[in-house]
Amino acid sequence: MPWEQMLQLVWKGLLETLYMVPVSTVLAYIFGIPLGIILVITSPGHITENRLINFVLGIIINVGRSIPFIILLVFLIPFTRWIVGTFIGTTAVIVPLTVAAIPFVARMVESSLKEIPWGVIEAALAMGASPMQIIRKVLIPESMPSLILGATITTITLIGYSAMAGFVGGGGLGDVSLRYGFYRYETELMFIVIIVLIVLVQVLQMIGDKIAARLDKR
Repeated sequence: MPWEQMLQLVWKGLLETLYMVPVSTVLAYIFGIPLGIILVITSPGHITENRLINFVLGIIINVGRSIPFIILLVFLIPFTRWIVGTFIGTTAVIVPLTVAAIPFVARMVESSLKEIPWGVIEAALAMGASPMQIIRKVLIPESMPSLILGATITTITLIGYSAMAGFVGGGGLGDVSLRYGFYRYETELMFIVIIVLIVLVQVLQMIGDKIAARLDKR
């Protein structure tokens, strides 16, 4: 395959990856942040302790995290078709990527919020702050650097997940590598895809680290 054609395929795959991964990450955080907050505030001894909700939600999240993405990808085909009208294509892959990331995000958010010293929360309680005020003015602002790092890890993880989407024609770099690099034995193309993925991950990690460092007031 000519180099020009290979570069065109890689560029197209990169654009598709840069479309489905950020969208999936944002959607996962829209749903995952509230779940993570609920996990924390309903835990024993926290501001709105509720052992039953905490236990049930924890089980649901653990079940979601335990399913391998490739299995989830196939399992969600009917749901994906119901949401977007098809299970093939870059947009369709956003559905299983989001579903797979939600429990992961919830645990990342939970971990970030639990890093906040209890004394800070206790001080807010002593000043008469309501649970919602504590969430908005204490938990989220204080954990923001850690949340940014978690979002970086989630995005990088979804890049890896998106590579598996090639098995259902999901587009992206994984699809290019599978369809042309593997099935057609274009090893040079597969090598280029690997290099692009490595660079992409490095760039994302550097950006995430810098943003987190700027937000860290300690």
